[in-house]
Amino acid sequence: MTAPLTPPPPPHEPSPHDAWQAPAAGYAAPAEVRYGQGGPGMKTELIEGAVITVAVALGGVLLGVLWWWLAPHVPLVGDVDGQGNWAVYLKDTEGEQAVGADGTLTLLALAFGLVSALVVFLWRRRGGVPLVVGLAVGGVLGSLVAWRVGMWLGPSSDVLAHAKAVGKGVTFSAPLKLGAKGALLAWSLAALVVHLGLTGLFGPRDPEPVYGAAGSGDGYGPPVP
Repeated sequence: MTAPLTPPPPPHEPSPHDAWQAPAAGYAAPAEVRYGQGGPGMKTELIEGAVITVAVALGGVLLGVLWWWLAPHVPLVGDVDGQGNWAVYLKDTEGEQAVGADGTLTLLALAFGLVSALVVFLWRRRGGVPLVVGLAVGGVLGSLVAWRVGMWLGPSSDVLAHAKAVGKGVTFSAPLKLGAKGALLAWSLAALVVHLGLTGLFGPRDPEPVYGAAGSGDGYGPPVP
């Protein structure tokens, strides 16, 4: 007496939901896997960031000249008491020229930040951390340079000697000073915000990941009939 013949089990058909099967023909790695392709390399980006830092910092010379030229000057006047001692007073005690000098530098720094961010974006649309760091550091350095250049170009810091030189009762300008030190950050903040906005709106987009060739179903196995 023999056992009935049992047909062999059919070969295992790969399930489209089997996560361990080999990828189908034409499978392409996602964009995030193919890192390093088409990029300039970290060394090149660091060099570009250093160039941007130096270029933006040198722009502080122009900012300082404009600040000295456009900022309102604080009027002072010298006087001599009965003993021949000199004293210097504000000619207009209610004047707002000092605040105007701070505001002038702040507005100019914001404009310089906008322009520098636009130039950097047009030069390298892909962006990158070194470029952003170069903008931020260069903006701070440029503001410091502008501050020192404006003070150097402005009136003498020795107000007593200046008062004696022009004479008693003659109005002269006070040294150009920056009262609000927060203005030194305006350039960097404006550059970062503008560059971020331009990159988000007009920057290159990452390609969509391609999981399979056309007509291959969902890309994880042969199409289900």
